[in-house]
Amino acid sequence: MPQRFPDSASPPAEEQVLIVGAGIAGLVLALELHDAGIGCRVYEAVPDLGALGVGINLLPHSTRVLHRLGLGDALAEAGVVTMESVFFNRFGQLIYREPSGRYAGYEHPQYSIHRGDLQAVLLAAVRERLGADAVVLGHRCVGAEQDENGVTARFTGPGGEPLPSVRGRVLVGCDGIHSALRKQLHPDEGEPRYSGINMWRGVSVGRPFLSGASMVRAGWIDRGKLVAYPIRNLPGGDQLVNWVVEIQTPHHLRRDWNRRGELEDFIGHFEDWHFDWLDAPAMMRASETVLEYPMVDQDPLDHWSEGRITLLGDAAHPMVPRGSNGAGQAILDAEALRHHLSGTGDPVAALRAYEAERLPATARVVLANRSVPPDVIIREVWERTGDRPFESIDDVIKAEELAAMSQRYKEIAGYSAEALRGGR
Repeated sequence: MPQRFPDSASPPAEEQVLIVGAGIAGLVLALELHDAGIGCRVYEAVPDLGALGVGINLLPHSTRVLHRLGLGDALAEAGVVTMESVFFNRFGQLIYREPSGRYAGYEHPQYSIHRGDLQAVLLAAVRERLGADAVVLGHRCVGAEQDENGVTARFTGPGGEPLPSVRGRVLVGCDGIHSALRKQLHPDEGEPRYSGINMWRGVSVGRPFLSGASMVRAGWIDRGKLVAYPIRNLPGGDQLVNWVVEIQTPHHLRRDWNRRGELEDFIGHFEDWHFDWLDAPAMMRASETVLEYPMVDQDPLDHWSEGRITLLGDAAHPMVPRGSNGAGQAILDAEALRHHLSGTGDPVAALRAYEAERLPATARVVLANRSVPPDVIIREVWERTGDRPFESIDDVIKAEELAAMSQRYKEIAGYSAEALRGGR
């Protein structure tokens, strides 16, 4: 039977893995460890967990993990099973389309889902399986100390007041892009690397477009790029649609997933994007809230782990949000950490093995997202046409070349059909 915590706030060190952060990374790790019979508890900085964020995609390499954890039905109910990825130029002309998930022959589907809905599914599963006290809110981790027998995490409350420290066997930083534990392990790391591209995001209610389960990428950043896909089916046949626009700009503010943005800062780039399959400016204007985020990442680290402390997800490998791989790579991290912690009684050795497996793999994705994400398809056509309409896409580029570009990113990110056939 899986180990269970007593009612005390700080269970014995030999029973506990301390997880910092109740986002996607921390909650999936809690489910993985519980499934392996390893006791854990999650500590989250905010006093209340709300449905923050907008849409994300979960690719077959990560949904394989979530289905193994018994979450497939809940995900299908909360999100949209993605049928295809479709690429257009800014004139609405089709460049390339390919099936997704099970429609492409994978064993597991691709889901498009609201980040808040995904977090709600994960949180409900954690509380149901691990207990109502498995996630402790209002605890911000500000640092940790360790010795040969365990690790002690220090916390403050929502108002900055000191809270009792907590002792455990292992401490895992799933505390995101502003990770206190990453700063402790790498105090001299520089500022985030800005790509020169700013991003605005929103969700809008509208009628289905294309297949009703299509992920669209259109245009290019020099004149404006759009990503759009449905993330929730609504009563009456409407859908909640997630949209993202990217524009080159020399200025950006500090990265914050929940910063409000202004429609007027970008809508002018898309005023003439009225296609027979989508009215893009109308979709953007239908959003109640617009969020703004700079496209930033960090150079890959040389290590994530020191003794009994390690990093996971965005805390370990923040990447520019292209390729639908941020959440997916965090889920793969959680699976790998579970595997190594359950395979040895030496937690320090387990963290070293986890890092050896996942650090180089995620570093490749971080670098690929900078230069050769799936969007390279529309960039290539933009460059070859000089940002002009074409008579026939075959006169610009052959379908086989476009398919090869897509396949190359799948191989780097670990969700090619061949890679998944050889997975755990």
